[in-house]
Amino acid sequence: MKINLKIKEQIKKFSFLLISLFIFLFQTNSPILIALPMDNYQSGLVTEELRLKVPSKFKEVWIKAEKKVWEPWLSIQDGFLGRQIFWDKEKEEALILVNWKNKKLWKNISMKEVNEIQDKFEKDVKTALNINVNPFELIYEGELVKQE
Repeated sequence: MKINLKIKEQIKKFSFLLISLFIFLFQTNSPILIALPMDNYQSGLVTEELRLKVPSKFKEVWIKAEKKVWEPWLSIQDGFLGRQIFWDKEKEEALILVNWKNKKLWKNISMKEVNEIQDKFEKDVKTALNINVNPFELIYEGELVKQE
């Protein structure tokens, strides 16, 4: 009788261990599995977000340089869908939202080319203001993905 009781206890322990192991190995959490591959966002609409410090006294020069330098260049980029420019008078900050067909097309643009356009923009601004330093400090850059 004592032996039967010990065997039953051993079977219970083994069963518990086996069930625990099964649950541990085969648990799935679908939202986490879907979220893991970051390539999910490579194919959908993405918005580049840029925040700049734009002092009131330089606002008009900034807008003109944006339209003169960045707008024509952006318009010929593969995947470019458009952009919106906002300015907060109280904070003296600009928000630029650039819409791209997908992240892959946006990120395919070489940093060398982007830096060349930025240099051209800064040169235009410095010449217009007759100063030696770009007055528009980049505060933040990031990306936004539309949620559905």
